[in-house]
Amino acid sequence: MATSIVNRPVGGSRRRFGRRAVGGVGPLGLGIATLWLSVIVLLPLAAISVKAFDNGIGGFVDAIDAPAARAALLVTVGVSLVVALINVVLGTLIAWVLVRDDFPGKRFVGALIDLPFALPTIVASMVLLSLYGPSSPVGIQLNATRPALVIALLFVTLPFVVRAVQPVLIEIDKEVEEAAASLGAGNLTIFRRIILPTLLPAILTGTGLAFTRAIGEYGSVVLIGGGIPKQTEVASQYIQKQIEIDRFATAAAVSVTLLLIAFVVLLLLRVAGRRASRREEQNA
Repeated sequence: MATSIVNRPVGGSRRRFGRRAVGGVGPLGLGIATLWLSVIVLLPLAAISVKAFDNGIGGFVDAIDAPAARAALLVTVGVSLVVALINVVLGTLIAWVLVRDDFPGKRFVGALIDLPFALPTIVASMVLLSLYGPSSPVGIQLNATRPALVIALLFVTLPFVVRAVQPVLIEIDKEVEEAAASLGAGNLTIFRRIILPTLLPAILTGTGLAFTRAIGEYGSVVLIGGGIPKQTEVASQYIQKQIEIDRFATAAAVSVTLLLIAFVVLLLLRVAGRRASRREEQNA
């Protein structure tokens, strides 16, 4: 009887300890987070939005509908879409190799993936220009062409899909794949029916980040791209030109257009990712 009396408080304390969780940061933490977000993100966005409409809605529309501005936006979005689609395939493949395969130099390759995060993008443009420029040592001249834009943007967006997919791929239970294989499912069926639905939200997240990084990129394309108006001039180069000739409202209008495109793409991909996650949870 005494033993039971002694053990009850201990058991109760253990249950209370097990249910205890770390709470929120409270009003002070929430206020600091909101203030920091406002200063770093919201205020600059509000300022550039106000500047974009200095000449009214009509002036905003005229600024982005000018032939040179429209061409720069179309080139930027088109090339960025190509880059994002390539990243979907090759980024997922690279993540698969890094997680599922063992080979010499695997850690080196893993570190190499993050190089675009650390390397100044203008350096990448110089390297690509020396490799694919007029004095190309490999005999391939791509400077001032759209393929050069694609290569430059692929370099700077390489890590996004890889790093988004890799941790999810690590967490996938291989026993489910083995069970499907024992029932006669082929590799393609296992990937399509088991692995891909789990990876899809991460793939969409990485793709959205790669696309939005690509549409705002400047340094990696400034040399290799050439900046030819209506051909290889991207939106960031067009914005710089407008600032140089003191047309700040036009530059702000094109900038806001890029922000809207990025926001819409990220929102759509996030919604698609959530639906894919819910569908996967229901199927599980």
